[in-house]
Amino acid sequence: MAAGPAPRSCDTFVALPPAAAGGRVVFGKNSDRPADEVQEVVRFPAAAHPPGAALECTYIRVPQAERTHGVVLSRPAWLWGAEMGANEHGVCIGNEAVWGREEAAGGEALLGMDLVRLGLERADTAGKALTVIVDLLEKYGQGGNCMESPMAFTYHNSFLIADRKEAWVLETSGKYWAAEKVEGGVRNISNQLSITTKIDREHPELREYAKSKGWWDGEKEFDFAAAYSYVNTARMTTSRGRYCEGYKLLNKHKGSITSEIMMEILRDKESGINMEGGFMTTGSMVSVLPQQADLPCIHFFTGTPDPARSVFKPFIFVPNVTQLSKTRSPTFGNDDPVKKQPRFQSKPDRRHELYKKHESAAVVMETVKGKGKEMLKEMQELEKQKISEMESILQNGCLDTNQVVNLFSQCVEEELKIYS
Repeated sequence: MAAGPAPRSCDTFVALPPAAAGGRVVFGKNSDRPADEVQEVVRFPAAAHPPGAALECTYIRVPQAERTHGVVLSRPAWLWGAEMGANEHGVCIGNEAVWGREEAAGGEALLGMDLVRLGLERADTAGKALTVIVDLLEKYGQGGNCMESPMAFTYHNSFLIADRKEAWVLETSGKYWAAEKVEGGVRNISNQLSITTKIDREHPELREYAKSKGWWDGEKEFDFAAAYSYVNTARMTTSRGRYCEGYKLLNKHKGSITSEIMMEILRDKESGINMEGGFMTTGSMVSVLPQQADLPCIHFFTGTPDPARSVFKPFIFVPNVTQLSKTRSPTFGNDDPVKKQPRFQSKPDRRHELYKKHESAAVVMETVKGKGKEMLKEMQELEKQKISEMESILQNGCLDTNQVVNLFSQCVEEELKIYS
């Protein structure tokens, strides 16, 4: 079997006041996945579930919660979980692949992406989402193929979890984990362990296990990333990797980070954050979480690859919000090759309507210089207009819910018009 692209991962960012402008929390993530994978943007409303109901995740079933919160997700179209998303309470989560000394399990369990969605569906604060994820991790473990391919691709996960008030970084190695509370300023995660000696919550046997493996002598200060991976934590923020580049970009804009600045960071090609090649940025998200509870959280999603030539479209949770049909991929039920054993024997066409039109437009942008430039300019104008509309909602605090129900879908229509 031919080897696939070298495994890479994504980048997730958060800026809290005073690093973020206007006393808001700003969250951002690029999802870097196999270049031909389709990412869809989907919404699931809050729901009540009968006692004893089972929930079918990507590979395994777990007991369903009695109540689940409304969520909006950006996810690879073949699986149940999500790369990133938000819930109606303003909780946002993104995950990253991480590797370390502990072998990543090949056996089917919960994917990190399943844990993202489970955290969003079951928790109304960042701290509670962390608890949901580590409890499930302890009970069911993480593992299974993370790629729609007969070639196995497995990893451990790290998570950045944010709400209106705080953020948490959660990093895992098998069932072991460490968490760091982010109380101000900026923080980013990439595909390496990054929690060092500031550990605010941890697996009860985290240190003992490291000691039993000879990764820590029990004498010097415990450093999670140094013990559980091969990272030289002293050089982490100065080496040329994406984690370091992301850290530099965040710090460059410290004090004035807005949704637009976050989008700019996600579009940065030079740093490798906007990834190109066999693994590329297949979807992006930026969220603005105002600290005042009476103001809405605003979540922007591209639903298309390469944020440098995609439109970030706003979504706000309101009652009766329109179903997001044009960024939703076709479903194949029990005939889906992911559901059949052996899995991944074939690959159906999972492209949604926006993806198809964007794909054709990308060809024009590559090949027909004049027309492509004009198209890109119109896309940028559409995005700017939406950002300023969202800004005026946050400034004036007046939200016309009747208008907002179609916010994302309407923006998708306007984007499709540019492509036609």
